[in-house]
Amino acid sequence: MNSNRKYTFDGHPIYLFGERGSGIRSREVIQDFYQIRQQCLESGTLFEDSEFPATDESLFHFQPTKFQYKWLRPSEISDNPQFFVEGYSRFDVQQGCLANCWLVAATASLTLNHKVFTRVVCEDNSFDDKYAGIFHFRFWCYGKWIDIVVDDRLPTHNGQLVNLHSTEKNEFWSALLEKAYAKLYGSYEALRSGNASEAFEDFTGGVSEMYDLKDLKDGPENLFEILQNASLRGSLMSCSIEGNPVCREEKTPQGLIKGHAYSITNVKVIDIPNENREVELIRLRNPWGDDFEWNGPWSDKSAEWQFIPEYEKQEIGLTFETDGEFWMSYDDFLSNFDKIDMCNLSPHSLIDKEWKSSNIQWGLNIYEGEWIKGVSAGGCRNNIESFHRNPQYIMKLDHPDENDENGLCTVFMALMQKNRRSRKIIEPGFFTIGFTIYLVDEQELKHKPLKKNFFLENQSVSKSNFLNMRGVSGRFKLPSGHFVIVPSTFEPNKEGEFLIRIYSDSKHVFEEYDQTVGIGEVDSRISSKHQDTRAENIENIFMEYAGPNQEIGWKELKKILDVCIPKDIQNKETNFAEKNDHFCPASQGFSKDICRSIVAMLDSSRSGRLDLQEFRVFLQEYAKWRDVFTLYDRDSNHILDPYELRDALGSAGYRLNHHIINTLIYRYGSGNEGIPFEDFIMCAVKVKTMLDHFKEKDIENKNEALFTVNDWIMRAIYS
Repeated sequence: MNSNRKYTFDGHPIYLFGERGSGIRSREVIQDFYQIRQQCLESGTLFEDSEFPATDESLFHFQPTKFQYKWLRPSEISDNPQFFVEGYSRFDVQQGCLANCWLVAATASLTLNHKVFTRVVCEDNSFDDKYAGIFHFRFWCYGKWIDIVVDDRLPTHNGQLVNLHSTEKNEFWSALLEKAYAKLYGSYEALRSGNASEAFEDFTGGVSEMYDLKDLKDGPENLFEILQNASLRGSLMSCSIEGNPVCREEKTPQGLIKGHAYSITNVKVIDIPNENREVELIRLRNPWGDDFEWNGPWSDKSAEWQFIPEYEKQEIGLTFETDGEFWMSYDDFLSNFDKIDMCNLSPHSLIDKEWKSSNIQWGLNIYEGEWIKGVSAGGCRNNIESFHRNPQYIMKLDHPDENDENGLCTVFMALMQKNRRSRKIIEPGFFTIGFTIYLVDEQELKHKPLKKNFFLENQSVSKSNFLNMRGVSGRFKLPSGHFVIVPSTFEPNKEGEFLIRIYSDSKHVFEEYDQTVGIGEVDSRISSKHQDTRAENIENIFMEYAGPNQEIGWKELKKILDVCIPKDIQNKETNFAEKNDHFCPASQGFSKDICRSIVAMLDSSRSGRLDLQEFRVFLQEYAKWRDVFTLYDRDSNHILDPYELRDALGSAGYRLNHHIINTLIYRYGSGNEGIPFEDFIMCAVKVKTMLDHFKEKDIENKNEALFTVNDWIMRAIYS
């Protein structure tokens, strides 16, 4: 936790929109609410947000709106605009024309937890004190709390708010919160369709769980108790009925709506004195806030309520208003609803007093990663040829739960894909994602990362569901030992970023399961001499181009390589050039950039030139890289499959983790076309240069080195 940050809340660092490290890029400047407000007050102007302008750009990216909307400030909509009217409640949240009931339901649930609410909805927002047309809200965004500022220009039609709004015409906190959330993801359109669990996590930093009510065979037997406890500790919850793909938001005879998110606002057990029994009840709210409510037992004004004492009705806050809120029995709830989304307030966000007073000390590890097409996006276990290419993480469990009779450890894992909602892409939406867990022994721990044969020979010990949602999670009971977790998309070559979080209530170790970066052994299949058969002739050509000092620069090097290297490759025993006379590796000669990089790699005197001995070293390295490329160019098309880059560089003696491989693919890959020979050589040159430079500084061979800023800049410029 960074206590030196300028802004914090309850001990948590707060990043500003556009600030370096926030994960959100700004087109203009870093937006500091207090500085901007003060500047507006001093100048007597109202804030206009250039980062989220009052234009169509902020409304949609792909689908134009049906109406010509007009952006108005609250003072142009109401005579007496207020941020809150008599405080806040779930009834302040009414869905507009935007299909974002998931966000509306989550916002209604947000009002039920004061501490969570005041973290998101900053308490210094006001239309009275220091009003300058600027407001701010805080959201948890992929591991960081971000402060989002907005101006108060809101989209309207015929003078009325068109999106989320309050039942009170002059109350604007909910509409402004929605605008800030739209800014976080790029537009109002980006908020169409989703799961309440997304907003729950963005409001709390917590971790969501999903319960499928259609089949509770594998679900918890004590689900009602789980819901009741979650309600008591302030967890955010919603539920929904599976939608009809033909008829969107279809209404049922029971007054419920399919494909629609409801807030769960209370869970209670109520005594029925006359019948000497108890009934389990759940209170729900339709975000439309109208008369579309449950009409079965325990609905508004149903006969069942006459048997409940008045004091009990008052205690649960029973009202019979046309407000979208209603009660129903737990049994009817299970019969009608299909899914529950619940967000647990994790130790990394907020923990209520009940949890703080307990002895449970939850540990958290969090890692960011990415799936790169053709490199580390291996798909699920069905794709056995590429599954092992996915990022891997090792977890060590040492201490079983105190009260577990079987000596098992409780672990909660959550995988979240990043930036899919906010990306302006041709095919927006989420991938189907999940993760798989494998038990590994001491012998298998020697292989980093695990190879294909391991997954061919071993079954997983557990796994999450693979779901087409932003995040998936699971609670697991595992024995002590070492486990490898493999997060993946269901299909291979789906490119994206992800965040993985691991919680346990006992000590555990969690880290990326990858090899240490460094220099290793050259593959035994590669000639140990790495000497070109025509080295003597090439050296003679070197002397022809060398100047009085018997040195060459990059221009002379290029001339030598243009003459010698294509001939050398054409004479290889593979006869590749004879079979493919339309293509010859390096037939156009190596580029200026690669020749400069080769000089930088070997020029020990930093003169910008190579002597004969340094040139001989290059010939040896080049012969090695050429042989490695040929080894992995399995179909002899002189293009290296991106999946082979890691193994190929490993055979050349370079141990690299998947982060570095991903970066190299971005830099030297050619998309679906793979990696051409020259780009592979350039890649090898850069890797060798940086490893050699590091090795020079790692005097004690600890895999650690100290660089001055000057050292690093000089090396970066020169290489």
